Amino acid sequence: MEKLHQLTINTLKERGVTIESIAEIVYDLQKDYTDNLTIEYCQETILSVLKKREVIYAILVGIALDKGAEQGLFTKEINEVILDDNSLFGIDEILALSIINVYGSIALTNFGYVDKIKPFIIGKLNRLGEQKKQCTTFLDDLVAAIAAASASKMAHDRLKKEDNV
Repeated sequence: MEKLHQLTINTLKERGVTIESIAEIVYDLQKDYTDNLTIEYCQETILSVLKKREVIYAILVGIALDKGAEQGLFTKEINEVILDDNSLFGIDEILALSIINVYGSIALTNFGYVDKIKPFIIGKLNRLGEQKKQCTTFLDDLVAAIAAASASKMAHDRLKKEDNV
């Protein structure tokens, strides 16, 4: 799994997404709930989320679909739907929800929030897609899911610590 974990990080980076850029979102989501929160802790949590098999598979498949659409590997109609990020397509959100489902309702509400407001790297990815500079139909939702799942993991970990006190 370590090989796939590293492949996932490298594939995200090739598409313009770093652990640091996701950490900005996680920090923003958790800063009001976690005392002494640091970007480093956010990064550690993201790396932990990115070690889960379900997360790895969703990211690698989603990015492969974006790349495939860029390269015209699908039928004309499917390529157009993916490249246009058609609002009624929804498969991009469904794939992202496979990550969210691992981390519960906090992740789901955080995902809806960041998917709507598109902060930081998510907004940048969305603009790249709108400008047709890169297909980010799946990637922007996957990044939102990673951030939401990481924020949820932090919340769950914090509650575990409080329960053991």
